[in-house]
Amino acid sequence: MFDYATLRVIWWALLGTLLIGFAIMDGFDFGVAGLLKVLGRDNEERKVLLEGIEPTWEGNQVWFIVAGGATFAAWPMLYAVSFSGMYFAIALVLLALILRPVGFNFRGKIHDPRWASLWDWVLTGSGLAVMLVAGIAFGNLFLGLPFRFDDDLRMNWHGGFLDLLHPFALLCGLVSLGMLLAHGACFAALKADHAIAVRAVAIARWTTLAFAALYVLAGVWLAYGIPGYAITGPAVTEGVSNPLYKQVAHGSSWFAGYMQYPWFWAAPLLALAAAVGVQALVGRRSVAGFVASSLMVGGTIASAGFALFPFLLPSSLDPHSSLTVWDASSSRGTLQLMLVVTAVLLPIVILYTGWVYRVMRGRVTLEQVRKAHGGY
Repeated sequence: MFDYATLRVIWWALLGTLLIGFAIMDGFDFGVAGLLKVLGRDNEERKVLLEGIEPTWEGNQVWFIVAGGATFAAWPMLYAVSFSGMYFAIALVLLALILRPVGFNFRGKIHDPRWASLWDWVLTGSGLAVMLVAGIAFGNLFLGLPFRFDDDLRMNWHGGFLDLLHPFALLCGLVSLGMLLAHGACFAALKADHAIAVRAVAIARWTTLAFAALYVLAGVWLAYGIPGYAITGPAVTEGVSNPLYKQVAHGSSWFAGYMQYPWFWAAPLLALAAAVGVQALVGRRSVAGFVASSLMVGGTIASAGFALFPFLLPSSLDPHSSLTVWDASSSRGTLQLMLVVTAVLLPIVILYTGWVYRVMRGRVTLEQVRKAHGGY
């Protein structure tokens, strides 16, 4: 089968694929929730928006669960350092994810506008929190995180939640927010009643414009203001996972990989071209507009992953301790076994998801909501 180095690269690509899948499939759920109070002007319109994501939002979270499981099994050091060090940030995301189903299920239990409005704010807040924190976390990867390993590979973390709020990380949070709000607006333009879809088109155009401007600004800041990391000396790609076996220099460019592999530029160009596509298509061809916003999300995350490669989790305290593709994975046997399981199960998940979206296709209209009994 594959050698150890190739397996590590395959699992790096699979982890990126799962994160992109999560951002595309669950990102529009968060985006619609974040825009719930803006797009829906009354209770019936907000019901239309919620009914639009109701059949699929739980299934979409499969991508998040699988990504977490794959990180635990394929990249145990990455899982241990990130989940232990960024405990409060991850707890905040989990709290938001826990509040979402509570909001969906409790909103319609009492027929009182104030009750429904309370849970609308909960859904909006939880959606905004996940989108913002996810971007801040990505931004901190480029800044390096405050951890180091001792000689026995025991991790020490020297930082708190507020240390994550660096201006560059906050900018990345705004990039994430603009991107996923635009994605959610594109979905609402595709799925909601025409009266709501008109507003969704306008919001999709403005948020896409904001995303593109912030994305370019973050790229310029990353190129000229954030020093990158580089492995010095030959990388040990076939050895046991021990981050202390390598030497790392801090002060190079995060775009060095783009110079070495020019095809990496396809990702940021795709993100920006797709943003232009959203502007052109969302008001005329809603399906094509949603596809464009999906490509925008995928291109953005891929561009960040390419810039970081081969680093998974750089260390700002001790660059020597940074986690890379070559020294943070599980054993070769574990990666091989998981690859076989993934090759069987991932196509099933994709086929099942495609079937669900085919069955649930079409708009949710105000008339349908008015005639329906129960629901949100």
